[in-house]
Amino acid sequence: MSHYTIGLDYGSNSVRCLVVDVANGRELGVAVWTYASGDAGVLTDPTNPHVARQSPMDFVEGLRQTVPPALAQAAQATGFSPAKIIGIGVDTTGSTPIPVDAALQPLAAKPEFAGNLNAYAWMWKDHSGMDEAERITALAKQHRPQYLAKCGGTYSSEWLFSKIWHCYHADRTVFDAAFTWLEFADFIPAVLAGITDIAQVKAGICPAGHKAMYCADWGGYPDSEFLSLLAPEIGALRARLPQTVTTSDQVAGTLSPAWAAELGLPVGIPIAVGAFDAHLGAVGAGVGQGSMVKIIGTSTCDCLVAPNTEPLPDIPGVCGIVNGSILPGYYGIEAGQSAVGDIFNWFVKHVCRGEGKLHGQLRAEVEKDKPGQSGLLALDWENGNRTILTDARLTGLILGLTLHTTQAQIYRALIEATAFGARRILDRIEEYDVKVTKVINCGGIAEKDPMFMQIYADVLGRPMVISGSAQTCALGSAIMAAVVAGKAAGGYATCEEAQAAMCSYKDTVYTPIPANQAVYQELYGLYCELHDSFGVRGTSFDHFAVMKQLLDIRRRAVQ
Repeated sequence: MSHYTIGLDYGSNSVRCLVVDVANGRELGVAVWTYASGDAGVLTDPTNPHVARQSPMDFVEGLRQTVPPALAQAAQATGFSPAKIIGIGVDTTGSTPIPVDAALQPLAAKPEFAGNLNAYAWMWKDHSGMDEAERITALAKQHRPQYLAKCGGTYSSEWLFSKIWHCYHADRTVFDAAFTWLEFADFIPAVLAGITDIAQVKAGICPAGHKAMYCADWGGYPDSEFLSLLAPEIGALRARLPQTVTTSDQVAGTLSPAWAAELGLPVGIPIAVGAFDAHLGAVGAGVGQGSMVKIIGTSTCDCLVAPNTEPLPDIPGVCGIVNGSILPGYYGIEAGQSAVGDIFNWFVKHVCRGEGKLHGQLRAEVEKDKPGQSGLLALDWENGNRTILTDARLTGLILGLTLHTTQAQIYRALIEATAFGARRILDRIEEYDVKVTKVINCGGIAEKDPMFMQIYADVLGRPMVISGSAQTCALGSAIMAAVVAGKAAGGYATCEEAQAAMCSYKDTVYTPIPANQAVYQELYGLYCELHDSFGVRGTSFDHFAVMKQLLDIRRRAVQ
């Protein structure tokens, strides 16, 4: 008998539900719903550009809007029945913490907090806690340097405690009303399972380890004495955080009768412990030793694994090295860029005053240009730098502009800048003996933009493979669902077994072009000079020759 799983993928702007055949990864049903609140689900503050919040009620409504239609679509396949669903997996953005009451209900749902953005979910790209993040980094360097060693040396404003501490400073009413804060990835499994007691919550090692300095080496979360250096109330909060933290191949709970009835599913289906979208996207793309997975979207997340049977050195600048955060039995390594697709969208929408179709027009104008032909070089920091500098105060730069520069040339230079940023991350990771032989890519850009992919292949110097599924994050969640279901129920005993059966790749592979590589290597050297000059304290460069070198590279390209 065939068996199926559900993968729920909560992205930045929408949620999707995927129904998958566990035998081969075949996708039978999919439904997508854009969050109703704000601008494509994002609530902002016109007085503070660093604020990005979301409605937890949208997250819950997303279940109703996607699961039944995905099941209805799957029902058109011969032999399918909701009774054959054996597991549910969940991935979300993060760190996206939600202030909740003692019954784990979001404060945003209470009448007294209606419209108060501080009571809503603090979206991953909310940078309002920059000051707090810098202070946490300083305190940890002085009192707990081991905490920073596991998260790249710098605590980020995108992460849990920066946001909680900023709420403490900005809105004590919300802070005091919050019994605890649940990561989005932990909230959805708890909702589906009908869990209303923090003692019953099984939190994911993925969000806890990468964003909340959780590590078994020091007994879990940062100790209350250290957190009390932020504020005594935050030190006290430690005891009210989820105390059971585990990998995503474990059961977070089972589908409650209320949600089973609402969604049209059997009661008691096991629900996998939640994780971040990019990490389960890596699982859905077939991440393994030697393969880096790039989840390319508005931002990017780079995911790698290394066996936990061998010591792994701390890697400065990465977003964490966490045992079991991607695959059980492996250290999960996370890195990424704060903006990629967002940069291209910003340029098209706000600079060129164009619509979506302008992306294609600009690409068509420069897709046959040679590397270096524009004479431009850019830094990809329009939304700060996530890895390896971990500095939200950095901003973008375009160098080499002349009276002949076109919009399309700038557009291509921005793509190249993101490729150079990706290369800088890859080089840092390999400096610490984590080797990458191929890059597996996921997301709409990877599937639809050959120019982008070829530039990346030439800059990174490695084959660029594309995941066979357009829904790799949801597929990764569905894979974890097949694992928590277990072999006896028709699932799998291990993640590797499930990946071998359910993952696939497209036939198109982008390989480096040697002539392009040579030019990009020269440009990359200039990028690294600017990267370190503007991003690393204490460095000293003489930039006198940079513009002239760009002109020389341009001259050679057009000859």
